[in-house]
Amino acid sequence: MRKTVNIANKTIGDGHPCFITAEIGINHNGSVNRAKSLIDMALSVGCDAVKFQKRTVDVVYTKEELAKERQSVFGETNGDLKRGLEFGYEQYKEIDDYCRQKGIIWYASCWDEGSVDFIEQFDTPCYKIASASLTDDDLLKYVRKTGKPVFLATGMSTMEQIEHAVDVLGQDNLIIYHCTSTYPSELNEINLKVITTLREKYDCPIGFSGHEKGILPSIMSAMLGANAVERHITTDRTIWGSDQAASLERDGIYRVVRDIRQINTILGDGVKKVYDSELPIIKKLRRK
Repeated sequence: MRKTVNIANKTIGDGHPCFITAEIGINHNGSVNRAKSLIDMALSVGCDAVKFQKRTVDVVYTKEELAKERQSVFGETNGDLKRGLEFGYEQYKEIDDYCRQKGIIWYASCWDEGSVDFIEQFDTPCYKIASASLTDDDLLKYVRKTGKPVFLATGMSTMEQIEHAVDVLGQDNLIIYHCTSTYPSELNEINLKVITTLREKYDCPIGFSGHEKGILPSIMSAMLGANAVERHITTDRTIWGSDQAASLERDGIYRVVRDIRQINTILGDGVKKVYDSELPIIKKLRRK
């Protein structure tokens, strides 16, 4: 029997509602007020959780990378941008209080061990391993030591790399996300059938982290058996920010949640039957 994962009284797995996360990530653009607006958006359409990203900038990026020229509202280098997008303790405390007040789960993908320690201060119920971190064995082990459920994103990874990461993490309290790490992803590179491949290979819940334009692949992923779906959200896809174009505005995430929630009802039980609502039609239209 396929394993399930429990996160804050929600069960993820076959036979349970698809767990839908609104990825805020860095789309807050350094503003707590914008982050709160995105939390409100996720809550208003029925998402189960919101997710952020946390990095220790000087650990995750090299000095050369941080020194590269990059114009932004925060300054003229890539380092200015990266530091400007990072929330500190006071900002995350405000986010934590706000999510608890509103009654929505929040968690983060931590890109280094220090960021795990930082997020642990807020006792979030789970973690995500970003695709970029899938090959970082030390980080995987460090996250696993928290004893909390883990979402593992598998973008830009081979099956051999995924197998190794799963060996490091173990399949207990693990949800594996199929995804493609381009922003936005082209339709011919989304490859949703990998969800079926992962379901056949592993006993843990399988999900989909989408970066595509539009909503169809995310909805189709749930039809293929995705137990969890994650999409980036934004207040405006045209504003500055590297992830905005691959994100959904309120109408888009609303339709993703609405349509995924209807899938099990539409699929039914597979038993062919004549419904009571069809009886008057039989009487009206059948000659014999």
